[in-house]
Amino acid sequence: MAEKRDYYEVLGLKKGASDDEIKKAFRKMAMKYHPDKNPGDKEAEEKFKEINEAYSVLSDPDKKSKYDRFGFAGVDPNAGFGGAGGGFGGFGGAGGFEDIFDMFGGMFGGGFGGQQRRNNGPKKGRDLQKAITITFEEAAFGCKKELEINKYVACPTCKGEGTKPGTSKKTCPKCGGSGQISQMQRTPFGQFQSVTQCDQCGGTGQINETPCEDCKGTGKVRKTVKISVDIPGGVDNESVIPIRGQGEPGVNGGPNGDLYIVISVKPHKMFKRNGSDLYLDIPISFDQAALGAEIVVPTLEGKVSYKVPAGTQPGTTFRLKGKGVRNPRNDRMGDLYVKVNLEVPTKLNHKQKKAIEEMGKAVTEDCYQKKSTFADKMRELFS
Repeated sequence: MAEKRDYYEVLGLKKGASDDEIKKAFRKMAMKYHPDKNPGDKEAEEKFKEINEAYSVLSDPDKKSKYDRFGFAGVDPNAGFGGAGGGFGGFGGAGGFEDIFDMFGGMFGGGFGGQQRRNNGPKKGRDLQKAITITFEEAAFGCKKELEINKYVACPTCKGEGTKPGTSKKTCPKCGGSGQISQMQRTPFGQFQSVTQCDQCGGTGQINETPCEDCKGTGKVRKTVKISVDIPGGVDNESVIPIRGQGEPGVNGGPNGDLYIVISVKPHKMFKRNGSDLYLDIPISFDQAALGAEIVVPTLEGKVSYKVPAGTQPGTTFRLKGKGVRNPRNDRMGDLYVKVNLEVPTKLNHKQKKAIEEMGKAVTEDCYQKKSTFADKMRELFS
């Protein structure tokens, strides 16, 4: 078996990374190796599982703290550091002090008091992730999407119990339903009680003598389900929409996991976006820039007219307030920034060239402020 990699290394982070850095790294890595984007790629599938495992620990403050201090042993339920059901609910033992005795108390399942812990309680189901791509306009205005998710669902025959209808599971005779076997061990620190998972029931505390034929006793079957998702206006690339309870079924009566929709937005042919603001380049002619003109400006909601003032210089940017994208956090509209670029005409015929020559003679140098200033500096330089 390959050696397990450090969780920070899996996400491409350094130890001590912030919550935001962890979340951002997870989104980036999960999108790269998601099974939907790598169909049939077993290596990508394994990496995706590894990424999810790392994030499940580093995104939980309690688990992250234990992992930072004790490594994998701190988040391994079989090592005894965690609470019931692998929840890493804290150290057991002598008074909760964070010293060597606390550590050994957690490792040997209940500290010096020898209190046995159960690990067969309710557990939340696995969270799922689905990446979808939407258009620029759908992201700006919001939309509804029908998604197909292939996932495990509660078996309809046994209602998720895993037993043949009309039957029930039996209490494990070896562990008495606790899911654990206790043994006394001698250590340099004295005699301790160790707790291991029951090998007869696999830690569940129950024996299924009459498994459901449809799900083979697992309580769940794989199925493709359709889910309707309302995507709010203003989402952007890497926005995540959580859908509670649409993950996979819980264990031992635990709640379903959640489904996380990760958004990718297609680029627009004309507009660029930065947050809630939009940016647009518009070419204008020399006469429009010099004399001023009414130009037509496209927006996401249609065309608007804008008066370009006389003497407008190339690269000038105008703001159209409220013509951007709605901010989903505060419901405010962003702005549209229009940059005008002077286009020099090409492929001129003889008559057009003559007209421009005449204009050049009529428009004297003092009409060009920058050109005039430059000429003055030239004369000064070479005088």
